[in-house]
Amino acid sequence: MKALIYEGVETLVYRDTTGPISSVGEHLVRVSAVGICGSDMHAYLGHDTRRPAPLILGHEAAGLIEGGSQSGRRVTINPLVTCGTCPACIAGRENLCPERQIISMPPREGAFAQYISMPDSNLVTVPDHVPLNKAALAEPLAVSWHAARLALEALHPSMDRRAIVIGGGAIGLAAALALQAMGVEDVTILEPNDNRRVFLREHCGQTVETTTRHPAALVVDAVGFAKTREIASAMVEPGGVIAHVGLGEDADGLDIRRLTLQEITFVGTYTYTAQDFRDTALAIFDDKLGDLNWIEERPLSQGAQAFRDLRQGVVAAPKIVLDPWN
Repeated sequence: MKALIYEGVETLVYRDTTGPISSVGEHLVRVSAVGICGSDMHAYLGHDTRRPAPLILGHEAAGLIEGGSQSGRRVTINPLVTCGTCPACIAGRENLCPERQIISMPPREGAFAQYISMPDSNLVTVPDHVPLNKAALAEPLAVSWHAARLALEALHPSMDRRAIVIGGGAIGLAAALALQAMGVEDVTILEPNDNRRVFLREHCGQTVETTTRHPAALVVDAVGFAKTREIASAMVEPGGVIAHVGLGEDADGLDIRRLTLQEITFVGTYTYTAQDFRDTALAIFDDKLGDLNWIEERPLSQGAQAFRDLRQGVVAAPKIVLDPWN
């Protein structure tokens, strides 16, 4: 099969490689669409020791089961593979499973490839009316759905449901969409990139600013740099909630004194539960997250250039989705 393989810092090669072999209880999936995630970019830049080269990256995927009794079944892929038996899994908090694996991290190769093998429990059937390139958005949307859910659960009922989302990439936009689907009407995205800011306004119907002087009860940091944590610390209202979902860098930025004196809740959020993933997929199928026409499609064969373009900040769309068969 053909795959886009990470072979070193800022080096991706599109070439032939050995296809996956399905284990018992798994299906071979012919990948139809796979998105580029911020974590893929971190690996590409050599910033993620969890993803050593050589490795097939990519974990936001949808496709069709090939072979067996379910051949042709259209599916979106939950890339988080868990044990199913530990206390976290039994409690429905699979994302905290100590044995968790995610495709695009050893020992599981990722989905920047024509085929991938996945357990049946990780596959959600996609209705015929939903394009697979949009079904592939279930994974990044689920990350933000999970963050929005936890943030709202932590928010005191007396607080105004006004939110600021820092970062207008896919996770930030998805957080805004999830909050809106959950009844938060006043959401502002902070995005410094001019092209992306225009795109979010004109194609996604979002309120987007470079900065804001108006604090909010709920702040989502979808970037995760010291500077964005600093902004979140300053923008959240007393008694409010910061939901931290970005993984840009791992130090500095939080105003711990203000968080303590103003009783601000800080919620770290990672991936999603299996139920969050299913709920997100259903929201996509039912058009509760909008038309999702904010993706840019490219062939997997041009994936290396897509990464270079993202690196240079010249991509306006929040998400690039690659087609492994072009």
